[in-house]
Amino acid sequence: MPTTTDSPASSHMMKTTKRGRPYLKAGLFSTDTLDLFATLIVSLELTTNRQFFRNFPNSFLTDDAARNLANLKFSQSNRGPDPREPSRIVTTTTTTTFSMTRDMAKAMCQHFMDARLIENAADPGSNLFKDRGVYVLTPKGLHVLERFMSKNGINGDHLSHVFTSQPICMKLLHLERRSTDDEIIVSHSVILALFRRFVGRSPNYPPDNLDSMDAFQKYHERSRGVALMDVSERVIMGKSPVTHKNCFAAVTALEWLCDFTSVIGREEAAEMAAQFVRYGLISLVSDKRKNNDSAIIFTVRGAAGGPNSTILYSPHHPGQHGEFRCTAKAIYKVTEEGRRTARWDLPDGSRDSPNNSSANLSVARSSEDPSEEASANGRSASDARIHRRASITDRLNAAKEEDKKAAAHKESNTERLKYIIEEPQLRSLFREFLRANFCEENLSFYLEVQDFKRKFNITSSAMASTTPGVRGQRATPGQAAMERHHESLIQMAFVIYNTYLAPSSQCELNIDHGLRNELSGYLSDVITNLTGKAFQGRVEMEQATAFNATQLQTMIRLYERIQTHVFRLMATDSVPKFIKTPRFLALRIKLHDEDDTSMSEFPLMPSGASTPSVPPGLNEEEVGGAYVTISQRAAALSQHTKDRQGQP
Repeated sequence: MPTTTDSPASSHMMKTTKRGRPYLKAGLFSTDTLDLFATLIVSLELTTNRQFFRNFPNSFLTDDAARNLANLKFSQSNRGPDPREPSRIVTTTTTTTFSMTRDMAKAMCQHFMDARLIENAADPGSNLFKDRGVYVLTPKGLHVLERFMSKNGINGDHLSHVFTSQPICMKLLHLERRSTDDEIIVSHSVILALFRRFVGRSPNYPPDNLDSMDAFQKYHERSRGVALMDVSERVIMGKSPVTHKNCFAAVTALEWLCDFTSVIGREEAAEMAAQFVRYGLISLVSDKRKNNDSAIIFTVRGAAGGPNSTILYSPHHPGQHGEFRCTAKAIYKVTEEGRRTARWDLPDGSRDSPNNSSANLSVARSSEDPSEEASANGRSASDARIHRRASITDRLNAAKEEDKKAAAHKESNTERLKYIIEEPQLRSLFREFLRANFCEENLSFYLEVQDFKRKFNITSSAMASTTPGVRGQRATPGQAAMERHHESLIQMAFVIYNTYLAPSSQCELNIDHGLRNELSGYLSDVITNLTGKAFQGRVEMEQATAFNATQLQTMIRLYERIQTHVFRLMATDSVPKFIKTPRFLALRIKLHDEDDTSMSEFPLMPSGASTPSVPPGLNEEEVGGAYVTISQRAAALSQHTKDRQGQP
């Protein structure tokens, strides 16, 4: 085993915003809201609880959450080279302990509820975290939990049944925040892109059979965009009735923004909706509340809206403000400007073209105050700096220009392969193509090595401790988790070897002879030194158990070289053939008509990636924007359902 070190102890107060909630985007020494939520869930045993004569599976009680948050430990162990001896691997374990009273724990759970990470199992419409309640994870909460577990190398076997029995948010849109106050960074480009996600690729009128659908189907319908309806005004004094198309209830809009984006709470959702009003994307149709009914109205202010916005030079908006009414009776509609921004009326073939909108961004530039108060010329200069991003489909199917050099062709196929591997539907189809061509092992090896490298670098555990640690105790929870993790890594390393690289293995790779000899020679030297026996071409588990972390690191370096060879082989040989197949061409069309809006506007972040300190596509001077994370579990479950139903 490698040398283990513990980080020095330190104490920090949890950082909170002016609204009183913990920061969503944590600083260097802070744990953010999402990480604290996921740590709590990993420490819980989600079981079946009973309330009001009903059973609620995969749930927890208020008492469970309060008890664990009273003394919650999160241990994280990271492997890396020793600064004094880079050839040697050391493990650094950091343990974070959260301690809070029952009232503070309840307040924290209320924040989780406001963020739509959990909901009351018996009363999903309730927004209050109660002292005696049963709670379950929402689809958004499951997405956040999956990403946290993947990023931190957590073994979540005790939660696997939760992921397979409940809907999961497949694509979550994250809005970047300022580090100073944790407020969403608002800019013209971000609001327009958020609006497109909000209204979807086409008007989302719920189907007639919605009530007969199961929970997965209903959630799928909601993910297409906010639910719309037609609203007719009453006939007054002989006037002909007016029917407003593409309307939605104000409360429905707030719920949708909380469920499918990183917005925290209805207040923040209302501010985003007020920005939609300010830019002329939606407008109030009616608010039939009684005069004595209370109303919460959110108002935002700034400079003029977009170039085609209905509020651009309107004398009725001298402060260029937008207000959104958070009442049960308020009805809003998508304006003509909103339709143009959503690209509802564009042909499918041109909807995702990067030239169709000046706001087809990867990320936006700056915060509200300096940029939005700028002059029209300043806005033009800012718009010119927006980083444009071609859609995945465009990149995958970009026509090869005859005058491109061979190197350019290779680079293009490399980019295509990266997107194929990242996009779940394309990856599944690509695997079928490789299987039909008797080379599926190339993709399988590449993905398994990726997973092995991720698991080697980090492992974490979360537990609630009711007893203080014993002075002088040698094995912390993090160290114990790392020791168990090391054993599983050894097994994983040699399962990969025996499956893909050993002579006459069942899925033997066709790789360079020199690479194979170098790996075989290294294993022969190590096993001979450890056991005194000659290497026979395969590694038995009793031989492998003596491998230490430094030796595993060397194997990873050799695996990476083979992985690069396999990736290059797939990019140059398999991808050019794959993108010409009828099934790929059919999927390309299908991706245009998927359930939710095209994600070409946002960078795709791998499920295990950390939140970027600087958003993708920007330099250090520019902050703000948005990115999307995809749930691999939700994608796999969706594909399994389609396969079972015989859908393409």
